[in-house]
Formats: sequence, structure tokens, C-alpha cells
Amino acid sequence: QVQLVESGGGLVQPGGSLRLSCAVSGSIFGISAMGWYRQAPGKERELVASIDTSGGSTNYAYSVKGRFTISRDYAKNTVYLQMNSLKPEDTAVYYCNGRRYSGLDLWGEGTLVTVSS
Repeated sequence: QVQLVESGGGLVQPGGSLRLSCAVSGSIFGISAMGWYRQAPGKERELVASIDTSGGSTNYAYSVKGRFTISRDYAKNTVYLQMNSLKPEDTAVYYCNGRRYSGLDLWGEGTLVTVSS
């Protein structure tokens, strides 16, 4: 059974950086893409970034392009989200997602990112 465990959230000042990690326990075989979503209070969950597990192609929400970078380390079975130039509107719970070829979504429990002075 595959489990996703996020880490790296916390409080950061505007303009600062954080790196989120998503450790995948079990094999990523059968997972077509990994991604990061976020959900701010009172808002719907939205896709932040995703990466294809085969070719490595990436996709970003317009609001984070140029500031966030998603990457993967297969040796460590980990997916990262490097977040730079953080803004207060980036404050949210960030969730790691794995999507199987069948369409089934796997989710972590989330990690809170707060951007505030």
C-alpha cells in the first residue's frame, strides 16, 4: 500500500523560501504523476504543480510559475516543492498527490505553510 507523507511546512516571512518534501512509502509503480495541491481557508483545493513520473514533464499553476519548482528523486522515493519569493496568498495547507494510471488519487495528510510577517 502506497502512503504519502509531507514535511517541510512552517511559518515564513514574505519573500522567504521553503522546501516541501513528499516521501512515498511503497513503490511508485503504477503512478503516472505526482503533484502538489493547496487549500486555503474558505477556498477549494487547487493544483500547484505536477510532474510526470515517466518523462519528467512539469506543470504549474499560473500564480506560482517562476517561483515554485517541483522535482523528484527516485532514489529517495521523494517529490519536492521548492517555494521561493513566498507571498501571503501562498498561505495554505499543501497536499501531496499521486495519481495512478487508473485515475485513482492518493493523498497525504497535508502540511501547513503560513506566509506572514
